[in-house]
Amino acid sequence: MPKITVITPDEKHHEIEAPVGRALLTVLRDLNGFDLEGTCEGSLACATCHVIVDAAWYPKLKPVATGEHDMLDFAEGLTATSRLCCQIPVTDELDGLVVRIPAEG
Repeated sequence: MPKITVITPDEKHHEIEAPVGRALLTVLRDLNGFDLEGTCEGSLACATCHVIVDAAWYPKLKPVATGEHDMLDFAEGLTATSRLCCQIPVTDELDGLVVRIPAEG
């Protein structure tokens, strides 16, 4: 099972295991209790599951689709490596992924 490092707004690092095939939103919020809203449940109607992917990992993810790109415009604290974690499926290739949950507002 891939291991993912999650950096929370208080700068704490948490290493979690992520089941392959699940959306990263589900893994972070539902399986591990991280504070991510995910209002639209992955239907690309919000940006409340915004995370910042470590720069070394960003190019290893599938490209941002048009709908995700449009929704990212609404994310607070947008960076060059921002993604919606509902659009990141966990794969074995993501073992070692590092993501940051940005502080709100």
